[in-house]
Amino acid sequence: MPNSIREMLEALEEETLHPRAMKSRASRGRPQPEPPCDIRPCFQRDRDRVLHSKAFRRLKHKTQVFLAPTGDHYRTRLTHTLEVAQIARTLARALRLNESLAEAITLAHDLGHTPFGHAGEEVLDHLVPGRFIHYEQSLRVVDHLENDGHGLNLSHEVRDGIIRHSKGKSGAIVRRTAKERAMTLEADLVRISDIIAYVTHDIDDAQRAGILSESDLPRDLTRILGNSASERINRMVKNVVQSSLKTDLEYVTLSDDVHEALGNLRAFLFERVYLNSASKAEFKKAEKILTDLYGAIKENPEKFLKSDPSNTDTLERRIIDFVAGMTDRYAISLYESLFIPRPWVDLRRGPGERG
Repeated sequence: MPNSIREMLEALEEETLHPRAMKSRASRGRPQPEPPCDIRPCFQRDRDRVLHSKAFRRLKHKTQVFLAPTGDHYRTRLTHTLEVAQIARTLARALRLNESLAEAITLAHDLGHTPFGHAGEEVLDHLVPGRFIHYEQSLRVVDHLENDGHGLNLSHEVRDGIIRHSKGKSGAIVRRTAKERAMTLEADLVRISDIIAYVTHDIDDAQRAGILSESDLPRDLTRILGNSASERINRMVKNVVQSSLKTDLEYVTLSDDVHEALGNLRAFLFERVYLNSASKAEFKKAEKILTDLYGAIKENPEKFLKSDPSNTDTLERRIIDFVAGMTDRYAISLYESLFIPRPWVDLRRGPGERG
């Protein structure tokens, strides 16, 4: 007989989830052991910790594709994350995988993204000794930077999903071999959900910005994937469910034709949206802002960085953490305050008077 609500929910997972699903009881635990919650299984607890973090709240003012957008309906990094979560939860429920685990990974997967999206990521990658990759920074956020430097102490399964979610420009969408796959099916499910979401909504935003029209999309791809955002999401989600069930959930997958079409549509977006001349011009502006901010902070770190004798990171690493955590509008505001002259107002004269 369960002694707590958590144990009752864990028992329910054992009864209802697919045999290949990740069960809360089977978690490998956390980097720092701690007593379990009386009410929430471990992955639900992880989800809640991410949702209440400062880094998650900052996603609302971070670029998805279009830098510092002023329109009300462009996606931000936060709305992207929520759309991925909706797709991941739908897939997890349909496949009888662990919905809380999939959601926890999704909500945390982009916490390390820089201001100005992938443009900002490229800038910091050139500035930081070694390399800067957003999914590694996301893990750093939950392990070290959140909770006043104590981290969120998330489960190993969520942490693995964070570090394994990204695809890059040409990375494989589906992981079919054991060597490629993440620790859990739920993590691989988030990987596919992420690309379904961003390919679909980035087309929508590009159309809103006047960069693309529906007629610009290759007909051979829309014939397979659909002729509208909702149709494309619906077809791809159903295809993931049907194709994965055919493998008895050995892995999360797509049919060959949909997999190829999705990959080709992603390549089309890189060429026409992400790397077009207008986007590159905005990237140059982002590069200027972040490079100058990095230099100014390095020149006078005590003005910007908290003093913490216990922090053994290099100065460069601390600056990168600070800059990567900025929102677009904070970075622009700080840049303006440091580098843009302010108009001098003579308060002795009234409005409109000439000297």
